[in-house]
Amino acid sequence: MEIQVHNSSTKVSVNDAVFAAEYNEPLIHQVVTAYMNGGRAGTKKQKTKAEVSGGGKKPWKQKGTGQARAGSIRSPLWRGGGKTHAAVPRDFSQKVNRKMYRGAIRSIVSELARAGHLMVTDTLAVEAAKTKTLIEKLKDYGTNDVLLVTGEVDQNLYLSARNLHKVGVTDVSGLDPVSLLRHSKVVLTTDAVKKLEAWLS
Repeated sequence: MEIQVHNSSTKVSVNDAVFAAEYNEPLIHQVVTAYMNGGRAGTKKQKTKAEVSGGGKKPWKQKGTGQARAGSIRSPLWRGGGKTHAAVPRDFSQKVNRKMYRGAIRSIVSELARAGHLMVTDTLAVEAAKTKTLIEKLKDYGTNDVLLVTGEVDQNLYLSARNLHKVGVTDVSGLDPVSLLRHSKVVLTTDAVKKLEAWLS
């Protein structure tokens, strides 16, 4: 399979196993869900009746007052009482095998290529860390909602895109399924294509 290099007459030959894989929606869903769950803090904590301070003394005698019977002022029925089935800190992370994760990335990249949302360019380098320079460069790609993927970390590119909330910048080692799906277009450098093939094939 060959992909046209943006603003060039040349084409880059890519591995069909990586860029023409079958679309596997259930696998993508499972991996994306696991990835997003891994980012959850899981620190929510509520107090049960036993954990709320006070409430050890019976507020009034069982019979003879005309009031409904009560054993504690920290009952879940009372204002200021404990929570029934209180939330406790928990780990939301899910185990995803390396083979499944790579398979999901392959499936997403291949679908992007089929849909025409994947572009390849020789370089994404910018001379200085200036947002204005990057905005001008992005006009060539016809969108301001784009994920830029490089072979190595480019500090100037990262700093230039930092203030553009619809522009993502990452190298191949930091690529994740959510970022690939979040943007309307993905632009890879030729160096990133080689590293992506080495990682996924």
